[in-house]
Amino acid sequence: MTTTTPANSSESESASKLKKGITGPLLFLFILGDVLGAGIYALMGALSAEVGGALWAPLILALLLALLTAGSYAELVTKYPKAGGAAVFAERAFGKPIISFLVGFSMLAAGVVSAAGLSLAFAGEYLGTFIDVPPIPAAIVFLALVGCLNARGISESMKSNFVMTVIELSGLIIVIVVVAVMVANGGGDVSRIGQFPTDAVPAIATLSAAIIAYYSFVGFETSANVAEEIKNPSKVYPMALFGSLATAGVVYILVGIASSIALPADELSKSSGPLLAVVAATGVGIPEWIFSLIALVAVANGALLTMIMSSRLTYGMAEHGLLPSVLGKVLPKRKTPWAAIVATTLVAMALTLIGDVSTLAETVVLLLLFVFISTNVAVLVLRKDKVEHKHFKVWTFVPVLGVLSCILLLTQQDGQVWLFGMLMLAAGVVLHFIAKAVRSRRDS
Repeated sequence: MTTTTPANSSESESASKLKKGITGPLLFLFILGDVLGAGIYALMGALSAEVGGALWAPLILALLLALLTAGSYAELVTKYPKAGGAAVFAERAFGKPIISFLVGFSMLAAGVVSAAGLSLAFAGEYLGTFIDVPPIPAAIVFLALVGCLNARGISESMKSNFVMTVIELSGLIIVIVVVAVMVANGGGDVSRIGQFPTDAVPAIATLSAAIIAYYSFVGFETSANVAEEIKNPSKVYPMALFGSLATAGVVYILVGIASSIALPADELSKSSGPLLAVVAATGVGIPEWIFSLIALVAVANGALLTMIMSSRLTYGMAEHGLLPSVLGKVLPKRKTPWAAIVATTLVAMALTLIGDVSTLAETVVLLLLFVFISTNVAVLVLRKDKVEHKHFKVWTFVPVLGVLSCILLLTQQDGQVWLFGMLMLAAGVVLHFIAKAVRSRRDS
């Protein structure tokens, strides 16, 4: 998947109101931080209930499935390096405003609901370890601080992400290292890494668990929404995207192997904090509050990156006439989309008042799969559209397999999630036609 399509020798970049402040290393850490997220700290328990000690198997399969859709994103982002991501790709490919609006609407719902959920997680038990405050007010204040950092500038946000991603990654490395020390001292059971549950068919169990593991790789798609702020995206974006996914995959697999060695599957699956249990089982004297702090940083990092994506997507849709033009306003000095940041932050704050967004979050995951199908199909449709600069080109069979992988994952969703998903899509259609009517009246 590393071929390029040349046109002119120099890459042409259209004028942008946004500042190009994202370098290759910053983009790599942006994607890595968003992919790693906070979920990995609870993931191993759920996976072990499906595959026993063979935690590496579904993680490898999930990585391969994620790379399929990532290949489509690499081609489209380098071909059309503009803010807006999947919504812009859908607009170009299908020429139907309703489709591009719904794709963007699905991404916005995913981002804003995710940020609201992460803010509640931040203000809950993690923050409670250090200070006792009411969760909802604390979540709202937290989102306000994230919004301020987002508005200050993309470079500042990326630098903050650098620090938080390093901390987040260090917690996972600690797990790997302490288990290695445990094995060196004669502890643990290496044979567990190949043991499936006695009543499970390995292939079916691996597929079932891969559906869970796949969600731990979701997050790479948010990088498409900062494409307009990347320096030399045609060269930088593919390397950062595939490099970050590969890095996350290796870390996940090593953590999975370490978890299996340290604890039996039945103990691991029953733990609400599996990595804390793994570290405790090694006997290495690391205080538990350290992992609480690392988890807190991981959640904060996820919220920051998600709100960056949501605000840039809102800005991009406004620039393309899919949302009111006021959301395309940019701070003159900072070159950040302040109107989009304010709007998405206020919506996320409102969602925190619900207190429980788990069902809504599962529905958003369903909608993300529709976004991925749209993007994979868009790659094939837009092959006839030539651009005047070099860009990444993925093999044709990759987006085809990407579509099939998304359909496979869609079949695993239950009826309630489908119902909520359809209701959200219906709400999106209504919003689209309302916005269209307002624009028509204003133009006339």
